[in-house]
Amino acid sequence: MSEEPVFRVKAGEKEIVLDEKVLGVLQRYVRTEMTLEELASELGLSSWEEAYDFIKNIPAWILWIQPMLWKTLKAMKSVKEEYVRTKSPKNK
Repeated sequence: MSEEPVFRVKAGEKEIVLDEKVLGVLQRYVRTEMTLEELASELGLSSWEEAYDFIKNIPAWILWIQPMLWKTLKAMKSVKEEYVRTKSPKNK
């Protein structure tokens, strides 16, 4: 099955892959008084401006999604890709 990430989000010149680790940082950001500087540091971004750009580009529902649901979304995407790959005409 594919390990392709579910989402990628632009932050300035960088592109951040949303995975369970990044999702955990985002959960702390929206539920605590974490600053944009702290968020940038946690995500390996160079400035609070990049962190702000990152937050601007994330769909709002992702900021509140639970980690278990995120794992389920990834699993469902992988199953769909495997199904499409095995049912394609060139594999028959």
